[in-house]
Amino acid sequence: MIRPALFILAFLCASPEASLRQEPATVLYQRLLNQKEPYPELLISGPGDTRYGSDGLKVSGAGSRVRLNRYYSLASRFIRYHVRFSANTHAVFESDKGDFRAYIDMAAKQIRMAPLPEEGKTAGFLDAGHDYIIEIHRDYQQSKIRVIDQNTGESAEIAATRDGRGGSGKGAEGPGFPVGLQYDYYCFGLVSGDPLLVKQIGVYSGAGDVSLLIYGDSITEPEGYYPTADFPQAWTQQVIRAMKGKALCSGRGGTTIVQLLERIKNELPYIKARYVMVTIGTNGRNTEENLGELVEYIRSQGAIPILNNIPANESGTQVAVNAVIEKVRQKYGIKGCKFDLVTSIDKDGREVDKTTMYREDYETKQIYHHPNVKGAGQMFQRTRIDVPEIYKL
Repeated sequence: MIRPALFILAFLCASPEASLRQEPATVLYQRLLNQKEPYPELLISGPGDTRYGSDGLKVSGAGSRVRLNRYYSLASRFIRYHVRFSANTHAVFESDKGDFRAYIDMAAKQIRMAPLPEEGKTAGFLDAGHDYIIEIHRDYQQSKIRVIDQNTGESAEIAATRDGRGGSGKGAEGPGFPVGLQYDYYCFGLVSGDPLLVKQIGVYSGAGDVSLLIYGDSITEPEGYYPTADFPQAWTQQVIRAMKGKALCSGRGGTTIVQLLERIKNELPYIKARYVMVTIGTNGRNTEENLGELVEYIRSQGAIPILNNIPANESGTQVAVNAVIEKVRQKYGIKGCKFDLVTSIDKDGREVDKTTMYREDYETKQIYHHPNVKGAGQMFQRTRIDVPEIYKL
């Protein structure tokens, strides 16, 4: 049975004080924009004359774009913009990969969120004479845009929940619903019309101090491919529940340890963690040098590294990768979860047990390397065997 994706439009009216009361958040990045100092992390491109002034960054010229050059992948985070629009501004707030876009169209008084239906939703309170807070939230499979009028307190939001397909091709469990996961750098710009003025930018997470941060590639980002109905059974979600919510994920499909080393430096110093668990290597680049650098960085932040074996896969590449991981664990005297044992036929880490993986049918090849509900359950149980201390809250 195919379940419909969750798609919610809400308009909220309240007093300015109530609507502008900000939720508790951990600051990952926050800058007040003006012409008094440089902002090398904000990369400006496009045909317009975008420049800093005394009251903010004026983005002008259709097609102009600004990228916050700080890499984030926390599964629970949001960006907040303090903005003023012109009467005919059509602005976009998006991910650099284009998987997610939120639009504000002042002339049409509409907000919309792509890849949802393109017709847009009316937000009649939009007024070019007012300042606005624009928030773009990601909470695992859910994405949300929230617009708040700072003058009146009126607000509106659109939220939608991603539904993964499970496998691919003949292995897919349903058509899915591809709400973007906001990869990898935040961007904003002008689609058309007169300039928008961006006064302040901040990136936040609702989490502060946690017991565990979980890093990795797509294996640590099951929200990208899990059917929504099964998502609570993903191994990461089972770990989080067992830890009473004191854990947070930062997975990004298709990445290697090189990207992980980049993004962890934008997250871990701000989200304090006792343990940092890493499952990386499916996509290559796991050299002793890179793994050692990662372990040493985690320790430099006062956290205890946990370096997991990657699960078995159809190509058997996990065997050589896990040998390197084990060598690094021995060198640094650290622990890790043997995920390859519970996802292999003979529990020896060699040949993949296809019943523990989603089937990805690409006609020319069959891929089995994303744990399904069965595989996820066995991986979760393996964490209790190999690192039981993380559950002693």
